[in-house]
Amino acid sequence: MEYASQRGASVDLLSFAPCTPPSGAVDRHWHIALPSNGRSMPARILRNAGRFVRGVPPLIDRLAGFESQIAAVLQGQRYDVIFVEHFWLGPYVDLLRRFADSVVCDLHNVESEFFHSLSRAEPWPGRLAHQRFARLSEKLERHYLPRYSAALVTSDRDAARVALLAPGLALTVYPNTIPWRALPEAGRENIVVFSGNLEYHPNQQAVAWFAREVWPALQQNEPSLRWRLVGMNPHAVLGSVAGLDRVDLTGAVEDAFAEIARGAVAVVPLLAGSGTRVKILEAWAAGTPVVSTRIGAEGLPGRDGEHYLLADSAVDFLAAVRRLLQDENLATRLRTAGRLLYEETFHRAAAWKHLDKSRILGD
Repeated sequence: MEYASQRGASVDLLSFAPCTPPSGAVDRHWHIALPSNGRSMPARILRNAGRFVRGVPPLIDRLAGFESQIAAVLQGQRYDVIFVEHFWLGPYVDLLRRFADSVVCDLHNVESEFFHSLSRAEPWPGRLAHQRFARLSEKLERHYLPRYSAALVTSDRDAARVALLAPGLALTVYPNTIPWRALPEAGRENIVVFSGNLEYHPNQQAVAWFAREVWPALQQNEPSLRWRLVGMNPHAVLGSVAGLDRVDLTGAVEDAFAEIARGAVAVVPLLAGSGTRVKILEAWAAGTPVVSTRIGAEGLPGRDGEHYLLADSAVDFLAAVRRLLQDENLATRLRTAGRLLYEETFHRAAAWKHLDKSRILGD
């Protein structure tokens, strides 16, 4: 929205919840109210069991069935471009083509690959459910993506995946970004920090693995070290960290970036996911050295030992965090290289160059 507005376009927003668009970027804003969903674990299990039986991937059904409301809002309008945020809204492409010269899908991740990665990290019966959702997502991607005029993807890796699903679809690699942030001057604390929405399933997996496989051994030789989990919905990981010493759950904070900047090390022990991880971009911007699994750093152009340390086993992850806590020269090199990569590539103005080159807004 900011990009289109700054390039001289008139921008309207239709959202599936009330929200606050960027100041001055939007001319008109409508929203469609979603019915409430139960958020308890039994409600989630029942909802996903129903999806499994009906053959519908998660959240496609949550956002389906609003054709008449969308058509009523757009009636009489004609747009040069309609951007569809996330493939969850992918099935609306035929409706939206009636109101626009071009319809572009912004693929935050590749849903089929997302569920494949979850299946590899989950025991049975979760693995069975994720495998089914992966197959269902791929079927929908192959059906709907070719109907779009173009798609945005977050990395070259995702571009290769989408090219197999929709041969010939015009693709632009438009990396995830965060706004420009100056390098913080706050001092570091003796903490390792993990950030994100703790209700997001890959984040729950990551916290559970780190709590079980890494944290007990890490704190043995670091008597003052703390592990801080920064993000909304802390209730979702209470069971994973119950009984552990020196673990802080902040809940939602006003500025996650500032919390990350206080950390000595940012840990990204993800076992599943697709797209690219904003938590690493935030750590790079904050000058906080990163230890990540390979899938956690997937799609990003960093190099192991230069922009982060990569480790997939518990033993290697533990050793990497200890190295950064004990080797200030190494930590400083990673801070400097990560910050430089953020400044060159991963703030919004830098990423807009990709959109300029693609001429995604037409003439």
